Amino acid sequence: MADPVCVVPAGDWTGEGALWHAAERALYWVDINRFLIHRYDPSTRAVRTWFFLEPPTAIGLTDRVDTLIVSLASRLILWQPDNDARADFASPHHDWPKVRFNDARPDPAGNFWAGTMQNNVADDGGDIPITDRTLGSLFRVTGRGVSTIEKSGIGIANTFCWSPDATRFYFGDTLANVISVWDYDRATGRIANERPFFSGYDRGGPDGSAVDSAGYLWNARYGGGCVVRVAPDGRIDRIVEMPAAAVTTCTFGGFGLTTLYITTARGGLGMANRERFAGGLFALEVEIPGLPENVFRLHD
Repeated sequence: MADPVCVVPAGDWTGEGALWHAAERALYWVDINRFLIHRYDPSTRAVRTWFFLEPPTAIGLTDRVDTLIVSLASRLILWQPDNDARADFASPHHDWPKVRFNDARPDPAGNFWAGTMQNNVADDGGDIPITDRTLGSLFRVTGRGVSTIEKSGIGIANTFCWSPDATRFYFGDTLANVISVWDYDRATGRIANERPFFSGYDRGGPDGSAVDSAGYLWNARYGGGCVVRVAPDGRIDRIVEMPAAAVTTCTFGGFGLTTLYITTARGGLGMANRERFAGGLFALEVEIPGLPENVFRLHD
């Protein structure tokens, strides 16, 4: 297997939220601290960037091909990249600027799952120390904008993934250094029976993840300088070394979904600022393809 290659030296302070848009054959991702969303076209290697007035943290597909759902720090919006039209959609949490959204993704049933954390981004994009490890919550949002809190007391909400058969939901708390697994009911979009799946690994904390078609979870390790492929039984299958300490999230894309796109950060870790490739977008060719991105189903 080849090594990861930096395809966009973006210099992101906090690259995050990688999303493969199959209809456009392009990758979207965010830079939280610089209030940016990027789009990368692998066929032309062109990159386009949009500015926002507050941190965007994650992106999801919707059942409208021209519309994405974006979690901003304070709320969820619907966004059309072609004309940059933006419309407020839902505000599941009301604690901004004390609390902000972080990772988020649609589920197999068409809901949008989003997690929060203590806000660590200042008005100018600088870092704010995290002092409370219990302010985060896990939200499930329907296509009508109705939200429920599924879990609270979270440090940093990360990893929103489902198994290929849609019977398992994976969710991580970076500060607790644990990825948990729930039973997932696709018919209702509900979760139950939380238990530890992958915890205590000594290379950084669990950030974003993606599941491949064999059911293995690829987890980006923030501060650990690697991506770990974890088997369905929780054992480590392989470790992909990265040329940046702050590895933030990943998703499958490209032809046949055999490219793992990986985002990184250059901020927040001190020495990471000196790493040549920190903050870049990486691509890794893999043998086992990933799963298609789930789609958020909007209701008129």
